Amino acid sequence: MITYQFMTIDQSCKLKEIDRSEAIDLIYEMRDGKLSTIEANHECPNWTHDMLIELEDRFRFELEHGGMAVGAFDGETLVGFGVLAHKFRGANQNQLQVDLMYVSRKYRRQGIGTRIMKEIITEAQKKGAKYLYISSTETQSAVSFYRSNGSEITDTVDEELFVKEPLDIHMLKKL
Repeated sequence: MITYQFMTIDQSCKLKEIDRSEAIDLIYEMRDGKLSTIEANHECPNWTHDMLIELEDRFRFELEHGGMAVGAFDGETLVGFGVLAHKFRGANQNQLQVDLMYVSRKYRRQGIGTRIMKEIITEAQKKGAKYLYISSTETQSAVSFYRSNGSEITDTVDEELFVKEPLDIHMLKKL
């Protein structure tokens, strides 16, 4: 049985338990304000050592500065997590970012990501956010997940996040 709980900074070491690998058939690209599909047909591998260090650093940074994380556990094993960033964004400062979101390969399509999103939404609303800002990887699976959870492509891209991840698909979810 999968259980859900808020994660602590000390649990950053558990992030390595997530299997982020994925077969990627299609990716999206924004062209002239429209989403275009591109065949990818490759396997995305699991974490490298350097990627894991960066992931753990981002996780700790957000939690140390007022963000929060929700984890999905199968027993003691972390099988999914999402991080709500601490910094308000947007012209009206009413958006909080879903900074990280992963579900292990063999646990996908079981509602775990949707449950994590619901927990993130509840916390964002408690903090006064009116929207979630999502800078999604360009994979069909990620974009489809966020869209199926009510997110829409945004016309107003956050410049700071765009510079960090120019290929990402930027979305908003109204809360």
